[in-house]
Amino acid sequence: MNEQFERLMARAESLITRIESVLPQPLSAPDWTASVAYRYRKRSSGHGALEPVKHIGSMRLTDLKEINDQKEKIRRNTEQFVNGKPANNVLLTGARGTGKSSLIKACLNEYAPRGLRLIEVDKVDLTDLPDIVDVVSGLPEKFVIFCDDLSFEEGEPGYKALKSILDGSVAAATPNVLIYATSNRRHLLPEYMTENLTYTHSEDGEVHPGEVVEEKISLSERFGLWVSFYPFSQDEYLSIVAQWLSSFGIDAQAIAAARPASLVWALERGSRSGRVAYQFARDYAGQNSELQGL
Repeated sequence: MNEQFERLMARAESLITRIESVLPQPLSAPDWTASVAYRYRKRSSGHGALEPVKHIGSMRLTDLKEINDQKEKIRRNTEQFVNGKPANNVLLTGARGTGKSSLIKACLNEYAPRGLRLIEVDKVDLTDLPDIVDVVSGLPEKFVIFCDDLSFEEGEPGYKALKSILDGSVAAATPNVLIYATSNRRHLLPEYMTENLTYTHSEDGEVHPGEVVEEKISLSERFGLWVSFYPFSQDEYLSIVAQWLSSFGIDAQAIAAARPASLVWALERGSRSGRVAYQFARDYAGQNSELQGL
């Protein structure tokens, strides 16, 4: 009888363990000494975890050229934040490959020694933002929650979750957390010509069509600081190419000789962006390693 009871209890404990493994678990704090940057990841079980980033890019603010105005706005806001002064959530929008994400990563490298930390969160996980904020609130470090390439389609749950965190939740804002997001769309949601109902109406249309547009722009307006990025001119593109080639050890004479090839590279890709300039510099430096004395 005792053996049967023990077997029954063992099976019950095993069942309870399996059930607990799939139940929602509170987000636990990681080892904050492991890194200055973390990624929020969802496991297949649905449990979230903050994972330290082991290899962080060495991007510095001085590496970023032709975006001085944007760089100064982000640097000033981050400086205020690190110093415990009022600062704004930031939305960086504009042309692809112009340095939006790189600028945030460079700020992390600049201010990490002074207590800045970064947590990268995908838009599909934005519904878990309140849990992430709860974990870091009260810590002495300052945390930037980084959402890269942010945009939403109609009805995505992360949209309303982000709105609530930015400005609108009954909970007070956490002073050691800011959100920095990048996007190619200023208003973060797709906009359609059919929504411009100021002059055209249909029998089954919105009673208050203007409110549709207001809802579209309400999220972006909750970011206190907007920073816009624009396509580079040819001269700006060449300046960025020269800077990256120099960082790879290419001398001035070789940099000047590389100008035509860099323009062809940009033409083939249909873009004169900072990203394209960096990719060209890597390719050119790799092919011409003898120019670096390697």
